[in-house]
Amino acid sequence: MRIRRPMPLPMRRRGVAVVTALLLTTLAVSIVASLFWQQQVQVRTMENQRLQLQTKWIQRGALDWAILVLQGSNLPFTSLDQPWATPLAETRLDEYVERQRVEGERYDATLSGNITDACARYNLTNLAENRQPDEGQLTAFGRLLTNLQMDSGLARRVAQYVAAGQSVRAPVDDNTDQPQTRTQVSGVQGSPMPFVEVDDLLSVPGFTPAMVERLRPYVIVLPVKSTVNVNTAAPEVLAAMVTGMSVSEANALAVRRKQAAYLSIDQFMNETNGKAVTAPDSLGIKSDWYLVNSRIRLDRAALDAESLIQRGASPLTGGTRVVWIRQY
Repeated sequence: MRIRRPMPLPMRRRGVAVVTALLLTTLAVSIVASLFWQQQVQVRTMENQRLQLQTKWIQRGALDWAILVLQGSNLPFTSLDQPWATPLAETRLDEYVERQRVEGERYDATLSGNITDACARYNLTNLAENRQPDEGQLTAFGRLLTNLQMDSGLARRVAQYVAAGQSVRAPVDDNTDQPQTRTQVSGVQGSPMPFVEVDDLLSVPGFTPAMVERLRPYVIVLPVKSTVNVNTAAPEVLAAMVTGMSVSEANALAVRRKQAAYLSIDQFMNETNGKAVTAPDSLGIKSDWYLVNSRIRLDRAALDAESLIQRGASPLTGGTRVVWIRQY
């Protein structure tokens, strides 16, 4: 039997040294690769931040454009044939903006959007005042729900929640100089938050996301009460605001206004065959509230935003202001 001799000590040490060198080399390569990867992540993060910042500046420019258009369209009436109602088709910004291009950069920048009349929709804020539901407005909103094939009984529930969410200055007791306790709104438990957007309808029992989406094109929540513009409102909204008017009759009036806008409420009511307004002082021919929708694409960055603009915010200067901006 042949006996295998053990490896000399120097040769074993050289083998350990080679393995150790390989391990150290692998560790060094891993560290360098990790550093390069972290640097690449940081560079990409900075690029994304730069793109997002640029899209916000483009959005600000779009709002300035919308304000300029609205200020130039300040006529005694508001109709759908005025310049503000013309949508902005998808426009490539790199054809109009001079900039230094970075090597390997794909500068695809586009902007599209449109302005819509917020007063063409029913304002849910109208449903209550001083924490009390408005019966005339409640009837109008109930008719709108019926026109959209929804339960008109939900109108009172919404009015109660709108009333409960309103803040009102409590009266002061002359004897104690202390604010009196505010009255609890009937049918509402607790103290609901004020309505600030259409999605707040989901807090009202009986509403589902599908119902809110169905109702969204026809309603809005504005900071103050407003009138429905008969020159821009959808037939479903027009029919809700006039007692006894059907949606088909409202469609006929919508076709009629394409030929010439209504210049007064009396002119509009003369074509309703003697019908009456559902809620007093609820109709108008001019709008001061507008929604600006913008869609921005810049390389891999994207920004969709909706803004509420009030025209004539200051009675003295007739200025226009941005009330809120919501990004999606």
